[in-house]
Amino acid sequence: HLCWRLLVWVAAASLVLIDGRRVKQPRCPAGCTCTKDNALCEDVRSVPHAFPSDVLSLLFTANTFDIIDEDAFAGLPHLEYLFIENNRIASISPNAFRGLKALIHLSLAYNNLDTLPRDVFKGMDALNKVDLRGNNLICDCKLKWLVEWMHQTNATLDQIHCSGPPNYQGRKINDLLPHSFDCITTEFASYQPLKFESISVEAFTFVNEQYVVFAQPFAGTCSFLEWDHVEMTFRTYDTIESTSTVVCKPMVIDHNLFVIVAQLFGGSHIYKRDSSANKFIKIQDIDILKIRKPNDIETFMINGESFFVIADSSKAGSTTVYKWNGNGFYTHQSLHPWYRDTDVEYLEISNKPHLILSSSSQRPVVYQWNRSQKKFDRRTDIPDMEDVFSVKHFWVKGDLFICLTRFIGDSRVMRWDGAMFREVQTFPSRGSMVFQPVSVSNWQYAILGSDYSLTQVYQWDTKRGQFIPSQELNIQAPRSFSVVSVDDRVFLLASSFKGKSQIFEHHEIDLSD
Repeated sequence: HLCWRLLVWVAAASLVLIDGRRVKQPRCPAGCTCTKDNALCEDVRSVPHAFPSDVLSLLFTANTFDIIDEDAFAGLPHLEYLFIENNRIASISPNAFRGLKALIHLSLAYNNLDTLPRDVFKGMDALNKVDLRGNNLICDCKLKWLVEWMHQTNATLDQIHCSGPPNYQGRKINDLLPHSFDCITTEFASYQPLKFESISVEAFTFVNEQYVVFAQPFAGTCSFLEWDHVEMTFRTYDTIESTSTVVCKPMVIDHNLFVIVAQLFGGSHIYKRDSSANKFIKIQDIDILKIRKPNDIETFMINGESFFVIADSSKAGSTTVYKWNGNGFYTHQSLHPWYRDTDVEYLEISNKPHLILSSSSQRPVVYQWNRSQKKFDRRTDIPDMEDVFSVKHFWVKGDLFICLTRFIGDSRVMRWDGAMFREVQTFPSRGSMVFQPVSVSNWQYAILGSDYSLTQVYQWDTKRGQFIPSQELNIQAPRSFSVVSVDDRVFLLASSFKGKSQIFEHHEIDLSD
């Protein structure tokens, strides 16, 4: 190919002589040989900037420069052929070829290129041939744009192969498709620090607006925040004054907002939002003989009926299910007493309602709803999992998984195999009080908090069927996480027991940009 190009150039030089007329030779940069329409450069250290403006063909070969700078060929509006071959080019600036609107043929063959800047061929509408052979192109997200361009352009490219990464090594770039690249990564970025400590957080929707509520045990309040659509921040909405508050659980029934307020002292209570008075009003006390030391609350619906369950962690209390009867909540079922339950999780297994109770005195216990009796019956426990503080579930493509939190030892992820939960993955978790799955759009995360180290965010890897490390968050003694979506944005709410609670925003980052 090089010999052919040299012959073309020599032939063009001969035409100048055959013409028989005296033609003033155009100025030519040092290291180059020029005719009326052509230029050949050898052994130059950079791309010269003094070519005749009417040159049609440029050939660079056996030169020592390794970069092509911005606007390297400015002032050559008529250039149609550009051959930069057998050089040491390792880097090309994004606008290196800007202004070459007449260029038909571009060869960058046999250089040291491992990537190309995005849209480097932008504006070259006349281009019909590109030669990239003999380079070491890495087919990663930085080169995804080239694959997209190859499927859109009318220009032809010689067959070129990937030099990496390992999963693409040796494959023809011409055969790749844009969707072959997984180029979207994510992060939770700090968005809004809050001024208070908290032990739990819940997000909820009421009258088409998004709210969050934090339980503040030291201040003794349920602090409600609402989204400000103008300022784009969460602002104070209302508070419920209480004592040693551990959970503020919102529950919407027939367009009415109820809040179950669990307290360590002074009993637990239920409040209702009075829209006419624009405040919360206490409507009911919860039986202090059953609920002595509440630790967690779950709300759920079965066959159109509304329930909530409170996990009680005292020696004398009993985890209890309550049901809405149209006027108030009444005791529906007390589960096991004396077991000091720390967490309760509602979920459906094989389309049947279940509860999983975590306890400091036994392995997690699974209860199943008895449809005829309309009560929960003990079904099984989760073997080899003592000292589980909490269990939270999530779904991936129809498969049910649970995250089990342990303060000492390894926290775990387990999968339901149709008969029992089996271990999928373990996580060292000294000092962990929360290991919570969080779903954002198509992304599945698990967030492992710690009282002694940074909070670890893991992201589900579909190919591996496991979580992989994603990022670390600086949250002191996290206890709970919740997600809220508003104005096409997604926020992660984090309660902190020993520091300031925080709000993070979820970002998707395209590595191919």
